[in-house]
Amino acid sequence: QVQLVESGGGLVQPGGSLRLSCAASGSIFSINAMGWYRQAPGKLRELVATISSGGTTTYANSVKGRSTISRDNAKNTVYLQMNGLKPEDTAVYYCNAAGYSAYAKPFSSWGQGTQVTVSS
Repeated sequence: QVQLVESGGGLVQPGGSLRLSCAASGSIFSINAMGWYRQAPGKLRELVATISSGGTTTYANSVKGRSTISRDNAKNTVYLQMNGLKPEDTAVYYCNAAGYSAYAKPFSSWGQGTQVTVSS
């Protein structure tokens, strides 16, 4: 079983910055894609950014140019640096990781979510 634990959310003023972290632990053989998603009240969960094991990244248009996703493969950790935050970035941010467990079984796990609130 693979567990993900997020951290780094909080309250920030418009224009501010936050760095989210997500650490994976458990019976991990390899992690392929890692990503961040968010869900605002009354809305569907949406993709924010993803990163492959080789470092290829994708971003939602809404955050492109303001956010950077990165990962530390040795620590099984993914980060999301968000700059120029806007009130519409307010949401619960979830981490996802997909790969293979130590038992050669594929997995796709979600974190518990971390609240990001952008408000003055």
